[in-house]
Amino acid sequence: MSATVYQEIADYLVAGEEEKREVKKVTAKLKKDLTVEEGYQVQEKIVSRKLAEGRKIVGPKMGLTSKAKMDQMNVDEPIYGYVFDYMVIDNGGKVSLSDLIHPKVEAEIAFIIDEDIEGPGITGAQVLAKTKSVIPALEIIDSRYENFDFTLPDVVADNASTSRVVFGTSPKCPSDFELDVVGATLAINGEIKELGAGAAVLGHPANAIAMLANMLARKGEKIRKGDVILSGALTGAVLLEKGDTVLGKFDGLGDVSFTVTE
Repeated sequence: MSATVYQEIADYLVAGEEEKREVKKVTAKLKKDLTVEEGYQVQEKIVSRKLAEGRKIVGPKMGLTSKAKMDQMNVDEPIYGYVFDYMVIDNGGKVSLSDLIHPKVEAEIAFIIDEDIEGPGITGAQVLAKTKSVIPALEIIDSRYENFDFTLPDVVADNASTSRVVFGTSPKCPSDFELDVVGATLAINGEIKELGAGAAVLGHPANAIAMLANMLARKGEKIRKGDVILSGALTGAVLLEKGDTVLGKFDGLGDVSFTVTE
C-alpha cells in the first residue's frame, strides 16, 4: 500500500479515538487482508501525527504478552504500541467514561529505563541491569473497533488499543524483587475481579522489554533512556462502568487506583 493509504487509515482510526466512537475494523473497511507489517506502518503514521500535534511519547507498551493470548491470536511474539502524555491519569485520579468508547482495565508492571537498550540479542537480565526502577500501573485499553471485532493487524494499526494509564508513585529498585513472582490483584468496587503474577508476562516482565528492544532493532530503533514502558498484563482485562472504583495492589510495589466518572 502507498504512504497515502497508510495515512488515510491512520486518520480514520484517530478520528474514532477523538470522536469517541466505534469504527469498522480496517480489514473490513479495505475489504482486504492487512499484514502485521502494514499494521505497524499505519501505527507509525498515527505516532507521527500525534507528535506533530505536540504530543509527547511517555514510552512504548507491550501487548499480547501471555502465552494464552499469543496462542489465541496465533502469533509467536507480542505486539507493541505507544503511550502519549495526554493518556496519563494521576494515581487516585478520575477517568471519564465520556472520553472513551468501551474501556477495559488490566494490571501491569512498568519499567523506567535508565540507559538506552538497543537490540538485537537483548536478554531480560540486560534489561534489568539498565532499568532505573519499576512501578505498578493500571492500563486502560480501549479498542476503537466495533464489538471488539478485529484481527491482529487491525489492533497493531490501532496503536495496540492504547488509551489511558495510571502509574504508581513510589518507584522501586528492580533488584529488590523477583518480578516473576510479584502478585497483583485487580479490584472493582472492593471486589477482586482478577489476579495474576509477573510470570504471566513471558515468564518474567523483563523478557517482554527485551523482546521489545529486539523487535525495534529490526527497524533500526531502540528503547531510550527515560522511557516508561508497560511490560504487559499480569491480569485479565475488566470492562469499566460509570462509578467504578478501581484498585490494583502489587506485592511490595504498592497500590494504584482511579475512579470512573461520567
